[in-house]
Amino acid sequence: MDTGISRAEFRNAMARVCAPVNVITTKGAAGRGGFTATAMCSVTDEPPTLLVCMNSRSAQSGLFIENRRFCVNVLTQEHKALAASFAGREADMEARYADAAWTDLPSGNQALADAIVSFDCRLTEARLVGTHNILIGEVVDIRCRRDGHALLYFDRNYVHVPTQAGSFGG
Repeated sequence: MDTGISRAEFRNAMARVCAPVNVITTKGAAGRGGFTATAMCSVTDEPPTLLVCMNSRSAQSGLFIENRRFCVNVLTQEHKALAASFAGREADMEARYADAAWTDLPSGNQALADAIVSFDCRLTEARLVGTHNILIGEVVDIRCRRDGHALLYFDRNYVHVPTQAGSFGG
């Protein structure tokens, strides 16, 4: 079914959606990899599951699927350079990882030591939809910190909310 919506029109509309910036990492028998993504969300809490979308044309796509695990690291406003590095500014993977401190997790993954939250996931399903793989992972470990402001992406720029926005309805 042709919707008549162009790729550019869709991408421009999606740029108007504010989203947290994440570095998604993997480490396993197939090697170590990582990329920056805003396409991440929870799926269910029984069992705790989330999904990440990754371009299937990425050289790392097979690496994530072979390792059968990934870690979602939610970034703070102090991580702008790291986000850019993992988005491709830095081609060398070892150099990307050298830009930050990492914590080894029981699963074998590595979590960003100062991420707002890190979700360590076991890959349960990978599904190709159009140009992207949807990686679905069961959360096996969570690391949280209580401070920091999330780095957000809106209108093709990094932004942040400087204070807590408050609650709705009360």
